Amino acid sequence: MDFSLCNKIMNNISRVVVGKKESIELILVALLAEGHILLEDVPGQGKTLLAKSLARSIDGIYKRIQFTPDLLPSDITGFNIYNQKTGVFSFQPGPVMSNILLADEINRTIPRTQSSLLESMEERHITIDGNTMELPHPFFVIATQNPIEQEGTFPLPEAQLDRFLLKINLGYPEKSEEIEIMNRFQQDDPLANISAVISPEQLTMLQKLRRTIKVSDPVKEYIADIIAATRDNSFLKYGASPRGSLGLMRSGQALAALRGRDYVLPDDIKKLVPPVISHRLILRDDVRIKGLTAENIISEILDRVPVAVGI
Repeated sequence: MDFSLCNKIMNNISRVVVGKKESIELILVALLAEGHILLEDVPGQGKTLLAKSLARSIDGIYKRIQFTPDLLPSDITGFNIYNQKTGVFSFQPGPVMSNILLADEINRTIPRTQSSLLESMEERHITIDGNTMELPHPFFVIATQNPIEQEGTFPLPEAQLDRFLLKINLGYPEKSEEIEIMNRFQQDDPLANISAVISPEQLTMLQKLRRTIKVSDPVKEYIADIIAATRDNSFLKYGASPRGSLGLMRSGQALAALRGRDYVLPDDIKKLVPPVISHRLILRDDVRIKGLTAENIISEILDRVPVAVGI
């Protein structure tokens, strides 16, 4: 199986989404690593367009959930309906039965509903009235949060944030990119003109093949040293859990595969530490008041931890 298919996905998405090449690469890293991503950005940055483009590129089923305070777990997973004519229950699948699921403004719904989605993300199945059903393969969640409007929201607990492999920000486009967006969408909808470049079955095979990418002992030690440094940092209440070290390893394998290698380099890990680890750190209250961020602390840790040698 050729990982260059992933580059075809990236190029296909870039036909619709202007710029954001680094963000698109990170999204494909999460997809290959069988994780999920959290996008924290202001509205209008192209999150829905990106998710739709990805779904079309892999010929996958796309669903979107607009999270609201009155959303129930069954609105996500689905539910059984009793048919009076036949006398049997029939299952009405929820949007979680998809390949690409956009969970829009996940922090606007109650914790019980949030937990329902996050459990599905982790377990890769749902249970309705005692019956367990596997989710489609692949299953990839892009959850979004609006960092501006916090009134009436239900912030994800740290333990739930830990379930996302990556947290990324798309950011505003450059001036030239803004002009290109206007040009590209002036008379046409580029999304209507893209087609699949890979099948869900091929993508599932690539996900399995990613697991065979070599991670040497020095690279594993480098990952362990970075994680240990987060647990022994005076600015942090709590550092990253073992889920963070596994996330770094799997993401490193995915990035190496995307770049045409069958082995992980320390530079792969170093690049991935901010998006993989920043949302897993809990800062002390007085540190937040001083204006320090998780990204600041990670930068200092990366400067201090010796880079692995002898790959």
